[in-house]
Amino acid sequence: MAWKTYDLDRIAQKLVLDAKERDKDSLGQAFKMRVAVAYGLERFWGEHLRLQGKKADEHKAKYWKETWDQLVAVMLKAGVKIPNDSVQSDNEKSVRSMAEKLWQLDIQDQRVAIAVLAQVCDCLVWWTQRYKKK
Repeated sequence: MAWKTYDLDRIAQKLVLDAKERDKDSLGQAFKMRVAVAYGLERFWGEHLRLQGKKADEHKAKYWKETWDQLVAVMLKAGVKIPNDSVQSDNEKSVRSMAEKLWQLDIQDQRVAIAVLAQVCDCLVWWTQRYKKK
């Protein structure tokens, strides 16, 4: 088996620059994302829903969702399919369905996804520290 890069650092840099371009105040979300990883995939995924619908938090919600989307894409490259249904916070049925799909993931796949997510978030924090003051 050969080394395969998944460009996590490059993905994180793009996420940070995109977030900064939209609203530099949303960069603080990277630190919250890193902390949220410890609570599991469901909580991380659900955070964008909490921020959805609040005008002041619109950019923050987008940053969380884009980070989740990148995790899903990276994991797919690694052969692990992570659910990523389009869900609105006011649709409880779809929220429950998506959360249930996440809970049903194979435990090994969950562990790998959480490890990858932690690494992405570490990279987000690093890039945030580089770009936050500029």
